[in-house]
Amino acid sequence: MTPEPNIASRGDHEDILYPSAIPFLLVHLGCLAAFWTGISWPAVALCVTLYWLRMFAVTAGYHRFFSHRSFATGRLFQFILALLAQSTAQKSVLWWAAKHRHHHLHSDTPRDVHSPRHTGFLYSHVGWIFSRRHDTADLGQVPDLARYPELRWLHKFEIAPALLLAGLCFLIAGWSGLVVGFLWSTVLVYHATFCINSLAHVRGRKRYVTGDDSRNNLLLALMTMGEGWHNNHHAYPSSVRQGFRWWEIDVTWYVLKMLAGLGIVWDLKSPPRRVLRNEHRLGTRTIQRTAEQLAMRFDPERIAQSIASTLHPPELSALRHALAHARDRAGETLAGLHAPHVPSRAELTAQAKAMFARTPSLDDIVERGHELLLAAIGSHLMASPVKA
Repeated sequence: MTPEPNIASRGDHEDILYPSAIPFLLVHLGCLAAFWTGISWPAVALCVTLYWLRMFAVTAGYHRFFSHRSFATGRLFQFILALLAQSTAQKSVLWWAAKHRHHHLHSDTPRDVHSPRHTGFLYSHVGWIFSRRHDTADLGQVPDLARYPELRWLHKFEIAPALLLAGLCFLIAGWSGLVVGFLWSTVLVYHATFCINSLAHVRGRKRYVTGDDSRNNLLLALMTMGEGWHNNHHAYPSSVRQGFRWWEIDVTWYVLKMLAGLGIVWDLKSPPRRVLRNEHRLGTRTIQRTAEQLAMRFDPERIAQSIASTLHPPELSALRHALAHARDRAGETLAGLHAPHVPSRAELTAQAKAMFARTPSLDDIVERGHELLLAAIGSHLMASPVKA
């Protein structure tokens, strides 16, 4: 159960493409130009309108449609969604979807592209975007999207929609329209979106066991038209609806339902009743990740040291010999040892109930966690020195 080296330890925090960060910083600094341009009411109206319109493009477009295919639509509306989404200057829909699908495969593991657990809050919020290893899109993650020439064109000219919108804002409301209408709304959409990568894995409640740190957060849900129900989303990513309860406000879902009534979108995917009731069995990968978290709560290295300290050298040598021959069955050898320092399944069950949300798969998590804990203790015992 040796963990992979995490992203931070490989020096990715030092691998920042600072030139690519310059436009991002200039957009933020440009917001201060409002001191010179003034703040007109038409510009404020533009800012508010563009924030919500483009937030919908992020949530319904980048996320629920392009990343998760949680509903269907025609190519015209697909292109409109892509155009609006890319007007936020968050790279192309191909890049965004590829990174997000990778995130779900490895959420909050050392391979996650933006995990606060492994890279820190600031890096997960925004720093990862400028790393060389994330600069290009793995189109192998999005073959269903890359087959459309119009999406590949938008991928090639990813900044074009944002520049076009900036120009329109200037034509509508002058310099104030450009600064307040476009730049302010762009920065607001940036950080509301980024909060789902960072804050939604740090603050909030967990209804489901998902094997990661995703949480439900009402404030983020209000800011992002429903994306704040992040633990719900990680429990069933293909659902077009992320607010699973009637009181969980999900404006993107409401708009998509309206569009479905107009025939613009269709095949809206919903979570099964057993998921809504939290009665579904967890997948093997989720059980494995959750069991690893449970096992590490017991500090296998310290337990191994405690066991070794109670054994005489011949006994420790005999135990290590037995463990060496047991190989993958080291856990059974330790289980037969009946050492007082080894946590029982009952202790793991109590810890699991304290750590995790309710799940029908609790026994599976405890069983796997116990196996991993015993295997880890065995590995540390094999490495412990035998005193003469």
